[in-house]
Amino acid sequence: MARFTFRLPDIGEGIAEAEVVAWHVKVGDRVEEDMAVADMMTDKATVEMESPVSGIVVELAGEVGDMVPIGSALMIVEVDGEVAAEDEAAVDAAGMAVEPAPVSDEVEEQIEAENPGVEEVTPPTAGSSPTKAGGQDGTGDAHGAGFPLSQGHKGDEHRAVLASPAVRQRAKDLGVDLAQVKHDGQHVRHADLDAFLRYGSGQGYHAPHASRAREDVPVKVIGMRRRIAENMAAAKRTIPHFTYVDEIDVTALEAMRSDLNANRGSRPKLTMLPFLIVAICRTLPDFPMLNARYDDEAGVVTRHGRVHLGMATQTDAGLMVPVIRDGQDMNVWQLATEIGRLAEAARTGKAKSDELSGSTITVTSLGPLGGIATTPVINKPEVAIIGPNKIVERPVFDGDDIRRAKLMNLSISCDHRVVDGWDAASYVQAVKKLLETPVLLFAD
Repeated sequence: MARFTFRLPDIGEGIAEAEVVAWHVKVGDRVEEDMAVADMMTDKATVEMESPVSGIVVELAGEVGDMVPIGSALMIVEVDGEVAAEDEAAVDAAGMAVEPAPVSDEVEEQIEAENPGVEEVTPPTAGSSPTKAGGQDGTGDAHGAGFPLSQGHKGDEHRAVLASPAVRQRAKDLGVDLAQVKHDGQHVRHADLDAFLRYGSGQGYHAPHASRAREDVPVKVIGMRRRIAENMAAAKRTIPHFTYVDEIDVTALEAMRSDLNANRGSRPKLTMLPFLIVAICRTLPDFPMLNARYDDEAGVVTRHGRVHLGMATQTDAGLMVPVIRDGQDMNVWQLATEIGRLAEAARTGKAKSDELSGSTITVTSLGPLGGIATTPVINKPEVAIIGPNKIVERPVFDGDDIRRAKLMNLSISCDHRVVDGWDAASYVQAVKKLLETPVLLFAD
């Protein structure tokens, strides 16, 4: 047998290290060539690492959340045949050995915690009789054989209660002591438990109508969650935010959107977002200080001529910001298609590195959960982020008349070092004009 050291390759330009976000194997497992063994994260991109050889895993480079330098050992595999001399020497010097992964103390404690005060019960054999216990008549009955015992609380009597595993689990979930449940047979049934739940409150039991206390669960901040935490902390620490919110009447826009969707054919269904992006792109040339990035260290603000629009997207791994390139050149249908493509790539972890960087301004939308108003955090090093909120119907005055209108609040957060309050308010007013007169979105 020989050992092969699988070293972490260079998986990103300028990357010195990567974070372990998931292991797909453990020490002692057998791996095959090209089998996925780990997920490694660099910046905001997650890369799946595949084993170059087949064999038995001898050692892994740390735990989930650990950082692994490029070129260092990611995994050591015991393989048949020969390996490169330098790899074999490096592994032998480490003095590692294959050991089966032991059951951790935490797992054992969890097993004990889930089965407090319960001993194994050996089903009675031929010729034997059930154990006599207080509160039971002690007569032999095959109907109760094999059910585990539930020990009651200390009191005037100590009773051992027979119950099926399903009843015991249900009682545990409800916080019910089976020793308090009255029953006519040899064991507690679901019907007995139901009767206790209906009429047992007078005996001191209170059903958990709200919530029950749960154990504290420490969650290690790793992977995407750690990147988000670092980026948000840096943004709030270094950027003096201010937020401006205005109300927009989108009644006419919603009517137009409904008509376009009714005649869309094979094109994607339009949401509010493509229309908002068109309005953002059409108004930014008059407000170049908003489509900009601020280099703190160099003290330079770069005002961009093209609109590379970041689109905050919620995924199972956390918040990601894929980028719509050259949004100023797209119509609503093209934007809807690109929004769908990028959102799917982000949620499935297939977004490429260049699709997750280089944005010049960001839009963040919670859709129907948008709330009344938001104060979004700027996507550093940008200087502005725009957040549409949910659309609601309200009565509004139109001269002397009252009409039903669809209203939406629009929030914008800006870097006060670069953008003045007047500029932010003026910009939102320009966007508002386009959204309230949607035909202008399609006018040259």
